[in-house]
Amino acid sequence: MIRPRSKIIIFAILFVFIFPIYAISQSALTIAYPEFYPFFAKAKDEKIEGFFYEILMEAMENRMGIHTEWFQMPWKRCQNQVRSGKLDAMITVPTAQRLAYCDTHPAPFFVKELKIFTYKGHKRMNAIQRIGSLSDIKRGGYTVITYSGNGWHKNNITTLGIPFFETSEVHNVWKMLAARRGDLVIEWPVGVKAVLKKDGMANKIVETRVSLESMPFHLLINKQSGYKHILVEFNGIIKKMLDDGSIKKIIRKYY
Repeated sequence: MIRPRSKIIIFAILFVFIFPIYAISQSALTIAYPEFYPFFAKAKDEKIEGFFYEILMEAMENRMGIHTEWFQMPWKRCQNQVRSGKLDAMITVPTAQRLAYCDTHPAPFFVKELKIFTYKGHKRMNAIQRIGSLSDIKRGGYTVITYSGNGWHKNNITTLGIPFFETSEVHNVWKMLAARRGDLVIEWPVGVKAVLKKDGMANKIVETRVSLESMPFHLLINKQSGYKHILVEFNGIIKKMLDDGSIKKIIRKYY
């Protein structure tokens, strides 16, 4: 017969071993994100909005039954938090550098077209409209404005030796361009229109005819995360959401 004191000791030992497993099984998938409307943003009531957020919530919470927690911070810090394993995941383009510490899924859930923007009244507007490649940007001696942690910029602009100016916050690139602190910004047209309208700068920025390439967006999960196994199922869910029009319906709410 086990004495009451012995029962307490046995229970305590079992609790120590079982509780961490229980805690892990109940933990949420943690996602880092920047303030970048209309992908992600915080509304006046502090609730998160944006179509990347809604797509992930539909896939994860509603269709896969996975609870998520979201943490807003500058984009460079987002990547550092996921790289260090302090947070599980982020939504971005799967570059070689990011894939060194993250796993992802084959099919992108969104493809972002990149176009060139400049400020209204630029004295070389005609020449800018004739840009056909990144090499033309370098030959023309133009400067590009970007934000910290922009992997596409690092791989495509920095490597060519094109001069640039950098800000820690994504939305500040448009304030810098409007203030003529650089010649060009390379970004997604629809997202730009939403931001410029929101910040009252629509009449200061010009979208050129120049289209460079497209960026595929994926969910990236740290290789050491206990959630990396969900990527196969997530890929299947994303394909279904693309096929049934769910993703298109969510995106249409924002533009």
